[in-house]
Amino acid sequence: MDFKSKIKRIPEFKGVVFWDITPLLKDRHSFRECVREMADSFRGKDIDIVVSNEARGFIVGAAVAHELGVGFVPIRKKGKLPPKVHSLSYDKEYESDTIEIREDAIGRGDKVLLVDDLLATGGTIKANADLVERLGGKVVGMGFLVELEYLHPRKNLGSKYDIHSLIVYKSTDDA
Repeated sequence: MDFKSKIKRIPEFKGVVFWDITPLLKDRHSFRECVREMADSFRGKDIDIVVSNEARGFIVGAAVAHELGVGFVPIRKKGKLPPKVHSLSYDKEYESDTIEIREDAIGRGDKVLLVDDLLATGGTIKANADLVERLGGKVVGMGFLVELEYLHPRKNLGSKYDIHSLIVYKSTDDA
């Protein structure tokens, strides 16, 4: 299925090219198929939990967890979860951020699949992985709906993770 045709490129939205996934999510056949394909990339990895960062990551991650028949755990922005939480502050391209996860959300040795809608520079997903690993979880893979290859995110993540992206943009004009 041609998922790329369902993504809308919006130039100069808040100073960046914004890749809008709404048309893909709106199309029930495309959404269902993209969830199935993302899940297929990780079937057989003995995954215990899918973890996603808010907000758009929740949409894709929860659906992939459902497809795989495993649990789902959210990572939230600071102050949005009740105590007791583990926090991690990190730098993004243009600002700093703090994310949190409930301290009881990941058990020692849990096999975790990280899922997000977009892989840009890799900073947010790396922070997610660090937080999961700090709780004793093992990141067995990372799945993305869209990857912005032109920002070189895999270089920032290294070769430690099994990464799968359904849609890859090689440049800002690759629409």
